[in-house]
Amino acid sequence: MDGASCLGYRRGMQMTRPHPQVGALIREWRQRRRLSQLDLACEADISTRHLSYVENGRASPSREMLMHLAEHLDVPLRERNTLLAAGGYAPIYRERPLEDPALAAARDAVQLVLRGHEPYPALVVDRHWTMLAHNRTVPLLLASVDPAVLRPPVNVMRLTLDPRGLAPRIVNLAQWREHLFQRLKHQIAASADPVLAALLEELQALPFDASRSHGAAIDPSGVAVPLQLETPHGVLSFIGTTTVFGTPVDITLSELALETFFPADSRTAEVLRRLGDGQPAAQAA
Repeated sequence: MDGASCLGYRRGMQMTRPHPQVGALIREWRQRRRLSQLDLACEADISTRHLSYVENGRASPSREMLMHLAEHLDVPLRERNTLLAAGGYAPIYRERPLEDPALAAARDAVQLVLRGHEPYPALVVDRHWTMLAHNRTVPLLLASVDPAVLRPPVNVMRLTLDPRGLAPRIVNLAQWREHLFQRLKHQIAASADPVLAALLEELQALPFDASRSHGAAIDPSGVAVPLQLETPHGVLSFIGTTTVFGTPVDITLSELALETFFPADSRTAEVLRRLGDGQPAAQAA
């Protein structure tokens, strides 16, 4: 198939003012998504020849074309700004702090989810797993954790797998540890974030005694890997879900995730209902 194949979207291709760096970034994201030049050209409705010229620095994409390729490559908003800067354009996505008045509606939505999920635990994390907020149930499950691990900013991955954190109380630690590692690997593959890569390395080096992990074997007919947590009230079992904002155009919102946990059995549900009676409302972490 020649360079004219899949040609359709020709807007924004220029043969002057080449920027080799932006081409290298596009190639890196294409390879990260495991796409050939032909695959991406067909998906984006451009010619393989033009795409090749862009990747090799022989042609410069317009802002419109950069955003078009970034959309088809599912590049995170933060990295889309990097692409724009490499192409000689101003970034277009803003990154506001969560406290910014412009994000008031989003903050209200987050708090509604946190409070509405009680008496079950729920928390909010950023792209590096820093806990930003939680509901009133979360502290009830952290009573035995070393205060040093809870010193802000609290990284939820460290809190979970550190021997001073929840790790000694996770009955099925081997299963849950592997589950978290797979989530981190998926995030790293999707975002190319070096901070997450360093975090994974750090967590994999934490002391881990596989012989102490004695949770129930994974049931192939089940729906999810449970988190089985030993507490003064017995072993509580949870299944987790992750919620993200569907159409964010702000970097902060695009990187927020709400981690919510549901009881995996009726006993856990009953214990949490009893523990939740009379506690204060959802609060910031």
